[in-house]
Parts: sequence; C-alpha cells; structure tokens
Amino acid sequence: MKSYRELSPSPRTIMTPGPVEVDPRVLRALSYPILGQFDPEFTALMNDTMEMLRSLFQTDNRWAYPIDGTSRSGIEAVLNSLIEPGDKVLVPIYGRFGNLLYEIAERCGAEVVALDKEWGEVFEPDEVIAAMKHERPALLLMVHGETSTGRMQPLEAIGKACREQDILFVVDAVATIGGVSVETDAWCMDAVIGGTQKCLSVPSGMAPITYNDRAERKIAARKKVERGLLAPGDAVSGNRRPAIQSNYLDLSQLQDYWGPARLNHHTEMTSMLYGLREGLRILLAEGLEERFARHRRHEAALMAGLAAMGLTLYGNPACKLPVVTCVMIPEGIDGEAVRSMLLSSFGIEIASSFGVLKGRIWRIGTMGYSCSQKNVLHVLGALEAVLIRHGAVVPAGEGLQAALAVYDVYDR
Repeated sequence: MKSYRELSPSPRTIMTPGPVEVDPRVLRALSYPILGQFDPEFTALMNDTMEMLRSLFQTDNRWAYPIDGTSRSGIEAVLNSLIEPGDKVLVPIYGRFGNLLYEIAERCGAEVVALDKEWGEVFEPDEVIAAMKHERPALLLMVHGETSTGRMQPLEAIGKACREQDILFVVDAVATIGGVSVETDAWCMDAVIGGTQKCLSVPSGMAPITYNDRAERKIAARKKVERGLLAPGDAVSGNRRPAIQSNYLDLSQLQDYWGPARLNHHTEMTSMLYGLREGLRILLAEGLEERFARHRRHEAALMAGLAAMGLTLYGNPACKLPVVTCVMIPEGIDGEAVRSMLLSSFGIEIASSFGVLKGRIWRIGTMGYSCSQKNVLHVLGALEAVLIRHGAVVPAGEGLQAALAVYDVYDR
C-alpha cells in the first residue's frame, strides 16, 4: 500500500494580490473544536460576526454575513438574487474582474451593457453617470479595486447618482475590504461583496456581503421556501416574480438561516467562521483608520524602493489601488524566470497578470498580514538580487535605502 508524506507546506512570503499570509491567531482559531450549527454558543458567534461585518463595511444594514464559498460565491449569490431574467444591467469595465461581473450577469439572464475603459485607467464618475442616464439600467455593477490592473475606482458620486435614478448599485470590494475604506452607507451602495483571502488575512473560503433594504425588497419578492422545509399547508412561493435560480446561493433563504428563524439551509462552515470572526476581531482591534494607514505606509515604501531600482510602475498613479503595485517587466527580462527564482531561492511569491497584460507586468500585493516592513524589505532585496542575476542593470542597494528612508519619515 502506498504511503504518503506528512503534510508540511513550505513557509512562504506571499506578496501577491491574494491569497496572502494568514495571521497565526486566525490559524489557531481554525483548529478549535467543532460546535453544532444550532448550538447557542455557535449562533452567538454568528451574531458576533454579523455585528463586526457591519463595522467593517461601515454600514447600518441589517444584513451583513458571509457566503460559504470563495469570493466568487459572494458575487454569484448577490447577482443571482438581485438580477431577474431580462433586467438591464450596466457594467463599467476597467480590468479582468469587471469582465467577470459582465459574464455572471449574462448567465443570470440579464441584458448586459458594457462600458469599457483602457486597462490602467478608471472611469470619471461623470462618464458612468451619463451612461446610466442613457441606458436606464435596473442595476449598476462595478469593481472597487481591480487587482488585474492595480487601479481603484472612485464610487461616491456614482452611488449618489444611482440613488437619485433608483438604480441598484452593486460593488465588488473583494480586493479593498479591510485594506482601504469601503463606505457602504455614505457611498449609497446597495450591495457590497468582500473576500477573506486578501486584506482580511483569512484563508479563502468565505465571502462577506452586506445589502440594504432596497436590495432586500427585490430579494424578498423572489423568495421561495425550499420544498423539504415546508410545513403542511405552506405555499412554496408567495409571489409571482421569477424565483432565484440557485438554491445554495439564494439570499432569501440565507437570510432565514442567519436571522432569528435559524431555518436550516446548509451545514455551516464552522471552522471557517471561527477564522473569519478572529480575523475581524484582530482587524477591529487594530482600528480601521490605523489599518488603512498601515497599508498606505508600506505601499509608499515599496513604491519608493521599486522606483529607486529603476523599475517603471504600471498604470495611472492618480487612481492606484493602495494594496496592489503593478510593475512593468524590464525589456529583455523573462518575467516568469524572475518569479520562479524569487520563489525557489527566497521563498517569495509575487504575481504575474493575465489578459492584455500577460507577460507585461508583475503584481505585488501589500495586503493584511503580509503588509509589513519585513516583507517589503525582503521582496525589494530579493528582487534586486534576482534581476541582477538575470542581467538587468540595477543600482545595488538603492531600492532598500529608498524604502528605509520612507519608513524613517513615517516613523518620526
């Protein structure tokens, strides 16, 4: 009989736009004993998590809870629950994940209209608002932080225009939540989707979401109780609107699971909820503003170091995503060979890109627990050594000195 080695993953310095390194306190929480999903001790943890998510999303929404699945499950749950077949949906696209919103909306049966922007830029709010007035969509779907290009879209003016025009505004904040301010209520966002594996520093496997009363009304109008949960005399559906197509990703059913009814839906991901709750506790103990400032501090040091090495940053700096830095691969340098040596010789992982940027840029994340002075200095020193090894002309030591100078300013 074949035997297998004991699991022992290699330690890594993960400087990608996700996943990132997980706080050891979260890893410890994942190992705690299992509770039954309707045990009062466990439902109290569920309530704690909802309360902490409201603080994270900066909202007074009643509904703020995680979808069991990766970030994409949260996007699918929200879009499946809010988009009815035939709804017109406007999707401004400035990178890969705007295209993902387009594709999922199309699969939901929407009439999808795309508004395209050259990658490396974002939209002026007036461009989106003008398109809204022209198309008159039922929903507007936008990405807040686009990790494929390292850009961040301003949302406040767009959200207020959506409210004035009675358009539901749905935002993918997977890359920004926990690292950049996401002001759900102030920016008039009707539904927001986050992720655990980026700035929250929790393993991939849950997608925190929140949505307001405007969104809930549309969800409630499509509610259908699962057949096996019906009591004698109950109706399957109390409305004539098209039912939400997915059972697992049906927010109307998940509300009953997370709400006081505790109506059984699926077996909760107990250990992942432990991890998410601990990650949120750590985040709120640090403080939102302090956490956002920490991400800006290490971003500034990384950018200074890369510039001092003679590398060119990609994209419009006016709309840079603070937690992802995109770097042009120098002419004549094999970008994948550099990434491979960083991993094999230094245990550092940075990301490549895809689509029109495949082979053109590296993407370096400074997110959550990975966002530290130790990691920034480590990646700068290692990248310099590997570039020199691959024949690039790099001013030795300048990158680290520039980063240290930034830290000196911040630490005064």
